Amino acid sequence: MVDYSKWKNIEISDDEDDTHPNIDTPSLFRWRHQARVERMEERKREQDEHNRKKIETLQKLKDTKEKLAKLENEHNDSADLTTLKKVLQDLEQEQEKIKEEEKEMEKKERLTPWNVDTIGQDGFTKTVINTKPARRDDDASLSDEEKEKRMKQFVKDNEKKLKEFGMLRKYDDSKKYLQDHPYLVCENTANYLVIWCINLEMEEKHNLMEHVAHQCICMQYILELSKQLEVDPRACVGSFFSRIQIAEVDYKNSFDDELRAFKDRIRKRAAEKVADAVREAEEEERKARLGPGGLDPVEVFESLPEALQKCFEVQDIPLLQQTIAAMPEEEATYHMKRCIDSGLWVPDAKNKEKEKENKKEEEQPIVAGETPDPE
Repeated sequence: MVDYSKWKNIEISDDEDDTHPNIDTPSLFRWRHQARVERMEERKREQDEHNRKKIETLQKLKDTKEKLAKLENEHNDSADLTTLKKVLQDLEQEQEKIKEEEKEMEKKERLTPWNVDTIGQDGFTKTVINTKPARRDDDASLSDEEKEKRMKQFVKDNEKKLKEFGMLRKYDDSKKYLQDHPYLVCENTANYLVIWCINLEMEEKHNLMEHVAHQCICMQYILELSKQLEVDPRACVGSFFSRIQIAEVDYKNSFDDELRAFKDRIRKRAAEKVADAVREAEEEERKARLGPGGLDPVEVFESLPEALQKCFEVQDIPLLQQTIAAMPEEEATYHMKRCIDSGLWVPDAKNKEKEKENKKEEEQPIVAGETPDPE
């Protein structure tokens, strides 16, 4: 009889090919795949270390027994015999400990959910007579531009419903909502929830972000289950919510781990986007204050000798002239040129201001009935 219990634990994984171009952050799938791969590598390292330790202990045990047997055959009651017996006892205890660890690792391996990297192994051949609807992939043949256009239209048409789903708190409510609105069970919904989570975290709405993140992971589990079983994701809604509500401890822990990891990645990505926005704002501000020669007045001021900085701080022109006169000509020329190029110093400022005022007066329209002053 076929044992179907192995299908009870399928770890929700990623699919790099389905990353939507509208998401400006590493996709949820890729994040989750990276985390899962790291866990698999860690388990492999633990297994390798366990095997090394096991082989080393067995070899020591064998060598100790041989030495002990040799001494006993020689009827040697020396201290070496007592020491070897103590070493043998310790090694036997270590061997028992290794066996217990091995049993624990085997149990852990059996309970580890399958994923896309482990599920594709030959097991048995089956014939399916009546299947659920095949999984659709309507976006597979679309270009990036077409996918982005479809995503924007989807959000425009359904944003209110997407937010309603993101705000639900009970599994039963989420299940009913998706069954009443089956067109929401798609990648676009998951992508929208990811972006919404990032925006909420950037707005420092941390509690709301964590709630929406839970709904996002639920959607990702449904979508990934549909990929694993090659059925339409709408056919997996009932199965997922029924299972998560009566989940075994290991399955629930796996779900919670995925949720915590996802929220950590959201916080990290939001922090990166805030930092990027701050840098962009600072760069725009710096460009806006550049002087006529393309230099930043703040950077130039900070590079000036302390005596020149004081002149600009108190805005004392006579003191500035005295300070410049007291400096070596080459040094004074260098600093003043940088001040002019950065806009810290404007030569003939009064004359230029007067020219601006005259130009404004010339550009003023003549009011009816007034006679322009003769030149």
